Formats: sequence, structure tokens, C-alpha cells
Amino acid sequence: MANCYHHPVSRRGKFITFEGLDGCGKSTQLEKLAAALRADGLEVVVTREPGGTASGERIRQILLDSATTGLSPLTEMALMFASRTQHLREVILPGLHVGKYVLCDRFTDSTEAYQGGGRKLGSQAVLDLHRILCENVWPDLTILMESDVSASVQRARRRNQLKANDGSGESDENRFEQESRAFFTRVHDTFHVIAQREPGRVVVVNARGTPEETHGRILEIVRTRFKLAAKSA
Repeated sequence: MANCYHHPVSRRGKFITFEGLDGCGKSTQLEKLAAALRADGLEVVVTREPGGTASGERIRQILLDSATTGLSPLTEMALMFASRTQHLREVILPGLHVGKYVLCDRFTDSTEAYQGGGRKLGSQAVLDLHRILCENVWPDLTILMESDVSASVQRARRRNQLKANDGSGESDENRFEQESRAFFTRVHDTFHVIAQREPGRVVVVNARGTPEETHGRILEIVRTRFKLAAKSA
């Protein structure tokens, strides 16, 4: 029954999202895929959530900065969708409509996993908001990177703390990393519920190997799914 929510829009471009726990290597793999697709002669847009637009990046600061406290789970979810709605209209859909490959670090699956699962708001509220605010636009392919919960969270905490202390003036993004292991276990488990519910869209990729091994698996999945041939040397 849940599959009735997902109807990818017919378009010339392709929308690919990367999902998983922070620290699993999503950003690295997204950039590697973008480079490979560009080398094949494709036009690629790289973006992220929350963020991706000027207003979205301001919302990201509110949502992820560890100095922000007191947000209710419902406020958190509302802010995620506020950022996403603008992101769709300003970046994602325009890119798709001119035939580009849009690669996005997180999308609504993250809201379902973190707010629906982690914050215990449930999946239905997330899916209902997506249908109303995002006009039911879903990715053509979602790469769910499977990783160890503890190892991923520790990597994310180290990375974000280094970023906060590097003198660049950037705010830290440790707010979610302060959560408990039980929280992240719920997030992890919800991601896998989504994958089981949406096997035609979500592909689980083992991210425990080297970055190059993981990239090879992802590139093969993408080329097979969209019938892409590597550009001849």
C-alpha cells in the first residue's frame, strides 16, 4: 500500500539521492559519482539537504548547529520540509527539466528516518507532508549506504568537531550527533524499512569497504539502472 505514494515524474533528467547515517561516506561517494558522470559527458547538479538554496542553508544552521536547543520534533520536521520545498522548486526540478542528473545528499527518506523513526513521529506524517508540499516528487534512484551505527556516528562527530574548530568560522553541525545510540539505531532501522518498502527505488550498498570499492559498486548500479555506457578513452 505504501508504494502508492511514490510516482517519479516523467522528465529528461534523473534524480539520484544518497541516504544513510552521518559518517557513512555519503558526501564522498556523491562527489565521486558526480565526477564519473561528468567524465561520461553528462551534466550534473550536486546539492544537499537540508540546504541547497540560500534560504535552505540558513534553515540548515538552525537544524544542525549544536547551539540550537529546544526545537520540538514537529518543528524540526516542518523546517526540513520548508527547506525541501524551496530546494525542489529552485534547484532540483529546474535541473531535471533541462536534462541534468541531479545528485542530492539526503531527501525525504532522511526525514522519515530521523524525524519519523528517530524522533518517533511515524512515517505517515512525513509521507503526507511530502505528498502535499513536494507534489509527490521522488527520486528515480536512492542509494542507501549501509554502515555500522557506532562507527558512523563517531566519524561524524569527529568530522563535525574538526570543522567547528578549524578557524573557518563555520558553525558546528553536531546537534544530531549528540543523540543516543538508541536514536541512531531507530534511524538505521527506519532506513531499512524504507528500502524493503521501496525495492524498485532504493538500493542498499555496503559502505564498509574502501571508498574506491564502494564507488565501484555505486557506479555499476547507476550505469545499469540508467543504461549508461562509460565514455570511450
